[in-house]
Order: sequence, then C-alpha cells, then structure tokens
Amino acid sequence: MNEENTVATPEFDSAGLYQEESFTDRRVGTIRQLTPVDANGATDSSRPVLFTGATQVMTAAGPMPLNFDIPGETLEEAAGNFGESAQKAVEDMAAKLEEMRREEASSIVVPGQGRGSGGGSGLLGV
Repeated sequence: MNEENTVATPEFDSAGLYQEESFTDRRVGTIRQLTPVDANGATDSSRPVLFTGATQVMTAAGPMPLNFDIPGETLEEAAGNFGESAQKAVEDMAAKLEEMRREEASSIVVPGQGRGSGGGSGLLGV
C-alpha cells in the first residue's frame, strides 16, 4: 500500500477531555455542559466549563438542526444566554446560506462543462 492511499489514524486527545451533561426544557432545546476532566476523570479546574446549545429551526426544506456555543460560567447563565446565542447562530447560518447562494449564482458556466448531466449550455441547439 503506498503512502498516498493511507488514512491517518485519529488520535484521541487525552489532555483535552470533557465530561458531558445534557439539560433540556423539553420545549426549545438542549444545553450541553462540558466539564473539563483529566485522564483519570477528575475535574480539571485549570480549564473553564463550556456550554453548547442545540435546537431546531424550521426552514422551507423542513427542520434543520442548529448547534452553537453559549457564553456563561454557570448553567443558569448559559440558560439565560440560550435565546440570544441561538438567534445569532440562526443569523450566521442565514448569512452563510446567502453567501453560498450568491457564489452559486455568480459561477460561470462553460459550454461542455455544464451543471446538468447533459453537459451543454442549456440553450437549444448548443
């Protein structure tokens, strides 16, 4: 087997471990609290606790999962920041989708390299 076809083996970062706990209001979403731990599972107080949020946004194509970081030092702070963080994530997602739409609309179509399976420009007789 040559080196070009080898796949790197993922290495687990035992110095960057977090214990995950989930909290939900069963209505809007979920908050994950990530508590840093050492390789033995003991709390590592030299690193901050992190919070992430998860919810779904309804789109024309159906529900879309949304995951985002939430600022806060406590679960209570994270819960208070959930809505604002989710709204920012929705705005960021909408901006990225609009950018992708603009890029797609502005891409140049070269005859013979068309987007469809026909390979032509889409014009009759061409």
